Amino acid sequence: MQFHLEPNELKLLANVLLEQDPKQYNELLTKVMAHDLRFDSGELEQTGELLAAKKRILKDEIVRQLDATLKSELERQLALLERVLERVNEACVMF
Repeated sequence: MQFHLEPNELKLLANVLLEQDPKQYNELLTKVMAHDLRFDSGELEQTGELLAAKKRILKDEIVRQLDATLKSELERQLALLERVLERVNEACVMF
């Protein structure tokens, strides 16, 4: 299954994958870096789980953040992540 992501969404997904264990997620990262989003159902589910976990982390960081500028940047990242997660979830349903 292939879905489309904008350049900033691809960058966010690559950054989330870079935060993970490289042995486990190297194949997904390689695909993302090559802009090859032909994921199978397992890869889509795995991507959705990673993004959902990152979403929880970002929400926690936003709540704890006292600096308004940093909080605003985290909120921007969260909105972008939510868009990517929504697209991944839609692709999972269509699979």
